[in-house]
Amino acid sequence: MKKAFTLIELLVVVAVMSALTALIVPALSGLQTAGNITNSAYEIASALQRARTYAMTHNTYVWVGFHEESASPTASANTPGSGRVLIAMAASIDGTQIFDDSSTTASLPSNRIVAIEKLLRLDNVHLADLAAPAGGNNPASLDGRPDDPYTGDESSKFRVNSESSAQTPHPLNMLQYTFNQTVRFSPNGEASINGETDLPRIGEIGLCPTQGSRVDSNNKNVAAIQFTGAGGNVEIYRR
Repeated sequence: MKKAFTLIELLVVVAVMSALTALIVPALSGLQTAGNITNSAYEIASALQRARTYAMTHNTYVWVGFHEESASPTASANTPGSGRVLIAMAASIDGTQIFDDSSTTASLPSNRIVAIEKLLRLDNVHLADLAAPAGGNNPASLDGRPDDPYTGDESSKFRVNSESSAQTPHPLNMLQYTFNQTVRFSPNGEASINGETDLPRIGEIGLCPTQGSRVDSNNKNVAAIQFTGAGGNVEIYRR
């Protein structure tokens, strides 16, 4: 006579599998979130490096524009939101910065710039103000990273994030989007934020995860991309 599982044994197996699934799914979700943040940080760091290289190689000015919209936009494409970060890159056609930093507010004219890359879209991330580092013994970690973007009365102008009211007086318009926050690279590789005359010793772009359009502010999987104003060196910091 062949042996078979009893109903009780089957129920026990199903219960055990359900319990294991309940334990595994949050862990996999956490890994996916960490992966989104890490990949997005490297995408942004790489974009900044490519922009700087292009500016120096072609002896011109290059703008990297940042805009964040809802993960599921229902309004116009230009409406700010949370959950999807858009990055555009354009260069000056004639090699000039087009506007002096003190010029009247006006968008960069479309006939004097050219897109040098396709629009970059990063989902499930938010451009966040991460706050000053907590301090730590590891200078390569998020908590031990340089605190320059958070020191001084005007430190907020050296951070790029969707929570900041700081905007460039000369936004970049591309593909129906207005990029009101920019990092501009000069022909000698210097990086300025939002057209500021003062170069940041170190600038910062912070990232935290989102669930749809909701910012997951309690999640520890965050990243900071820092770059120097004079040298354009880029570093990524994680916990």
